[in-house]
Amino acid sequence: MKQLVAFIQKEWLEQIRSGKLFMVVIIFTLFGIMNPAMAKLTPWMMEIASESLADSGIVVTEITVDAMTSWTQYYKNITMPLIVFLLMFSGILTVEYQKKTLINMVTKGLSRWKIILSKTSTLLLLWTLVYWLHYGVTYGYNAYFWDNGIAKNIGFAAFCIYILGVWLLSLVLFVSVLASSSAGVLLGTAAVFGICYFIGMLTKIKEYLPTQLMNAGELLGGIGNIDGYYWAIVVCMVWAVLNIGGAVLLFNRKNF
Repeated sequence: MKQLVAFIQKEWLEQIRSGKLFMVVIIFTLFGIMNPAMAKLTPWMMEIASESLADSGIVVTEITVDAMTSWTQYYKNITMPLIVFLLMFSGILTVEYQKKTLINMVTKGLSRWKIILSKTSTLLLLWTLVYWLHYGVTYGYNAYFWDNGIAKNIGFAAFCIYILGVWLLSLVLFVSVLASSSAGVLLGTAAVFGICYFIGMLTKIKEYLPTQLMNAGELLGGIGNIDGYYWAIVVCMVWAVLNIGGAVLLFNRKNF
């Protein structure tokens, strides 16, 4: 247990020293601010555009914005910070392969499963920190400017996106055991996500696929029911556990 705790501490120190922790906190905070800011600025931007549109015979009516406008922006933009997070941490294992730092750790007696578990813990803690910071910033500004009560199932919808992120991070770790570069990790993760997405479009089993959680923003407007997301959450969590378990098994057989 001491080895595991020490390795997790090493991972966090590495994220701090590399500046990644600071960068990802700033990025997610800015994205959180951007949602209410865009909503607040929409009437002003449309007023400016209305002058040029009037010359073309297009009349722009008065636009009213509220918390729902901001939450709509939140779910439209959520993929951007998620992609940024995956890009920044896709090399969490492959960088170790390239630097050959894992060889010394393993030869000194560090169990391989502890390496995977420490990487998993670091990613999950980072994702939890920055995601709920991002959500909290948007929620706080929306409450200040408008009233969040206009939106339904706010917490549950946000939880769906959080679980989707957990699933994607478990995929990153699983593919990291197989791939030798961060580009390979991203391609493998994107391929699995793309397959799930297209299966959901072409079949009637989309409610059982992780990609169903991308539609959670619709719940805020009263579209659909939370029951339609339960199975997707269960599948995500089970699949994530299998990904981590598979990563441990494959990592135990991997040659550095």
